[in-house]
Amino acid sequence: MSRIIRAALLQHACGEDKNTNLATSIAMAREAAGKGAELVVLQELHTTRYFCQTEDVACFDLAETVPGPATEWLSAVAAELGIVLVASLFEKRAPGLHHNTAVVFERDGSIAGMYRKMHIPDDPGFHEKFYFAPGDIGFAPIATSVGRLGVLVCWDQWFPEAARLMTLRGAELLVYPTAIGWDPRDDRAEKERQRDAWTIAQRAHAVVNGLFVLSVNRVGHEPDPSGVLAGVDFWGSSFVAGPQGELLAGAGATQNETLVADIDLGRTESVRRIWPFLRDRRIDAYDGLLKRYEA
Repeated sequence: MSRIIRAALLQHACGEDKNTNLATSIAMAREAAGKGAELVVLQELHTTRYFCQTEDVACFDLAETVPGPATEWLSAVAAELGIVLVASLFEKRAPGLHHNTAVVFERDGSIAGMYRKMHIPDDPGFHEKFYFAPGDIGFAPIATSVGRLGVLVCWDQWFPEAARLMTLRGAELLVYPTAIGWDPRDDRAEKERQRDAWTIAQRAHAVVNGLFVLSVNRVGHEPDPSGVLAGVDFWGSSFVAGPQGELLAGAGATQNETLVADIDLGRTESVRRIWPFLRDRRIDAYDGLLKRYEA
């Protein structure tokens, strides 16, 4: 039942220059392919700094159409290296309509599919509702030569419903491009609680769905352009978890890193035979999930 693929997660810091950020992503993709990676995953909004710290209409100039300049570059890289590539872009769909969008490229450079982020946060330093309309493609796995990818983006990772629906629709891997960090003013204990919660939540998705989870996050300090807040320290810590929540590979918290892991997709079958959660779901009793809240 063994079916092994080699995956790479590319975590790196982002600066002001879009072309430099894209060049960093591409250079790391080449490094990953040199290590035998067949699937390469880039972090959320990897061509820019995390501009959502403030609400600034000028930031809409960073958005691109899909297809567009960035996808042309990334398509060429996927074809050159013969990899399946998951990228994350600020999509301009129409004037005044933008999405936080993941685009998946097949080994020949063609676009295998895309996912528009469904859950959009609005918190201090994370003003995404100002920039992004919620996705309207739904939770649909993307078929590729390495498997069916359940691609979700950052804030989606806190919602078990999203992971479950991807699973029920045949995803073989859950993939989370991410940009998450802490307020530099928080004390160490609070920082650790936040990062632990982030890791635990996604490892739980792996366990309850019997799937591998790949989560890639950026690193580095990015200042608040308005000067109101202290900016964000992105905590990196990209990781790969197996279908029992086991950590197969993990990156550090502060440095650029190409994280490579071998994934045996056959383990999903063997784990689900001993933990048959899908068999025992009470689909006749879950209608309350369609309500916002029910005391």
